[in-house]
Amino acid sequence: MSEIIRSLQRDLNEFGGDLHLIGADMLGGRHPGEHPDNFGAGVMAMPATPKATAAVVRWCAENGVPIVPQGGRTGLVGGGISRPGDLILSTARLDRIEDIDPLARTVTVGAGVTLQALQEATAAFGLIPGIDLAARGSATIGGMIATNAGGILAFRNGVMRHQVLGIEAVMPDGSLFSDLTRVLKVSAGPDIKQLLIGSEGAYGFVTRAVLKLESFNPMRATALVGVRDAASALAVIAHFRSLPALQLEGAELMWRRYFLDSAGERGFDLDWLEDGTAAVLLMEVSAAREADARTALEEGLAELWEEHGLTSGIVAASLDQARRFWALREESDFIYRLHPAAPSYDVSLPPGALDAYVADLGARLKAVHPSFDAYVYGHVADGNLHLSVIGEGAAAPAVKDAIEDAVYTGVTEAGGSFSAEHGVGTEKRRAYLTYGNPARRALAQAIKAALDPKNLFNPGKVPYRAD
Repeated sequence: MSEIIRSLQRDLNEFGGDLHLIGADMLGGRHPGEHPDNFGAGVMAMPATPKATAAVVRWCAENGVPIVPQGGRTGLVGGGISRPGDLILSTARLDRIEDIDPLARTVTVGAGVTLQALQEATAAFGLIPGIDLAARGSATIGGMIATNAGGILAFRNGVMRHQVLGIEAVMPDGSLFSDLTRVLKVSAGPDIKQLLIGSEGAYGFVTRAVLKLESFNPMRATALVGVRDAASALAVIAHFRSLPALQLEGAELMWRRYFLDSAGERGFDLDWLEDGTAAVLLMEVSAAREADARTALEEGLAELWEEHGLTSGIVAASLDQARRFWALREESDFIYRLHPAAPSYDVSLPPGALDAYVADLGARLKAVHPSFDAYVYGHVADGNLHLSVIGEGAAAPAVKDAIEDAVYTGVTEAGGSFSAEHGVGTEKRRAYLTYGNPARRALAQAIKAALDPKNLFNPGKVPYRAD
């Protein structure tokens, strides 16, 4: 048993079952998530109440023990990495859905509730969170708040910071900040919760939140459509967003190499796809009736076919087929089976800049090495691209900086961001210092120094300093 666990058990024994502590032996039987070093600390605290959470944080502040907050461990940039001497503070037992208010269309929820559990609970009221992402089964609300998660519905509802009405969090000194506002309109001074949203656990540990809810319509139709470029896909999207009786539920673009390899790995039939198709748009719409959604989707695509150079298309004939369509986009782990350790990136640009960026990216990568190419896919309606660079030696440390420069060049100048929805963590330290806004970095450091002068909350992560 580690010294940290012995001391916590001795000093916080009054919390009993509200505080579980586990060591390296038990952690060894758990999946570490997306990064093998997430359990590096070898000790985890799992409080079941905000009061117990605050007590753990106070104890760490008094004893100089660094805290690494963890949710579902689905982060892709190493933001949950821990080291010996750290204490992992988990949201796992803060998993209550406390109140669903159908009239106000809000839900009060613990930070450890998974997105899928919340979706299932609110669907019984005809409501759904205004955010969705592929890791819904394991991503937790607290982690999504800490990373300002984006996902499939961001083009319509915004990202996580637009879903949060109120928040409760334990601050680095162990005090409990509780502002569980349940209304949209609040103009009563600075909005402190926005400091916590997207801070990657650097400023505090979220315990509860109040989220907005949206109407859930299960009457849907789904299609895969061959397009000549992102501009064509955006024109199709604009058309369907303009139809008054229809709601666009998803718009995901997969450039050719990604789509073909994803389909090949899944044994997906491609007889319908015209040779040479540059990219494939995955669309889902909803309407009052499933037949209305399907008719509107089919008729809309027929109307747009020639004008926007659509090359081929297929509308899902069943829910099972629609799920297979979505699996092509969401189950991207095939990339790492085909190209182990392929470096991956997550950028956002104004949607109108996507085609030029993708074309220039290909040229920049080949300038680094002639074999380099990229899988390109993402949330086209809001300009968020996911990129995985492949080719001979693409995972080698010697070319890491050159590949980063090829990926990030021009993104900020176009009005975009080097990190769209995955955060910074440890993987994007150089990008944060090289391509991040220096004034923003300085302010983030000042806030960190004020809230966490001992640098105990998620140390070694953002906000980084140049030194």
